[in-house]
Amino acid sequence: MTDNVHNKQEILEKYREAGRILKTVRAEAVEMIRVGNSLLQVAEFVENRTIELGGRPAFPCNISRNQEAAHATPKIGDTDVFGRDMVKLDLGVHVDGYIADSAVTVDLSGNSDILKAAEEALAVAIDLAKPGISTGEIGAAIENSIRSYGLNPIINLTGHGLSEYEAHDDPAVPNRHVEGGAILKEGDVLAIEPFATDGAGTVHDGNWAEIYSLIRKKPVRMPAVRNVLKQVEEYRELPFAKRWLESDRLDFALLQLEKAGILHSYPVLLESTGGLVAQAEHTIIITHDGCEVTTK
Repeated sequence: MTDNVHNKQEILEKYREAGRILKTVRAEAVEMIRVGNSLLQVAEFVENRTIELGGRPAFPCNISRNQEAAHATPKIGDTDVFGRDMVKLDLGVHVDGYIADSAVTVDLSGNSDILKAAEEALAVAIDLAKPGISTGEIGAAIENSIRSYGLNPIINLTGHGLSEYEAHDDPAVPNRHVEGGAILKEGDVLAIEPFATDGAGTVHDGNWAEIYSLIRKKPVRMPAVRNVLKQVEEYRELPFAKRWLESDRLDFALLQLEKAGILHSYPVLLESTGGLVAQAEHTIIITHDGCEVTTK
């Protein structure tokens, strides 16, 4: 066996190990999502337990509720608790930069049909995934499955490829029919994530963000800003939470880094008509005749 093949196998094993850690953390965290429980406690549990088990968070634990589709994570000192919400728990784990990404919806709101639509669309997509199929075909299957429930897919959110220290790489995996699309090949690693809603099926940016990522490095002059940048650099290009940082002038430093084009912020994404949103997501590796789900 050549060194190259050995290396590929080692990389695949790191993807699998990230998936094994994620499965354990996800199952334990889901049991904590109950009316009256703290969002911050769940998020911190997910992130700390990931490290305990030998991984690292690939991005902050996302806990998005109701019309929030993605990018919601608790703020510093957050006191919010779960109510009769539709809760999306989206978590990422990496082992040496190789990522597992998975999301589940815990329905505390009594709208289980939306949850079922997302889960069934994900199952249909996984059944289709194999070398030679296009992401456009997968998107069409997701859309048809969700519309069969009388609901809408969120058309401006997609699944995505995963690569070393890159949580959102090519190819994009649409949640609707598109012409063409990328052709999948053996060895591709991607996260498929249908979103179902009883709203219009699009999202827009909210007016707050708790998640950021480093997009370029350049020198900064102010000590307070430099201190925050130093903390940020340990996460490489992976997203991080504002609550992971320590600074007396944190808001100021983040604003300066964003203005300088050093950081990118991820505003909370909201369903455009206020509809409830459910999400289901798994990470897959394309094999010679289908796919392997690392997060199931």
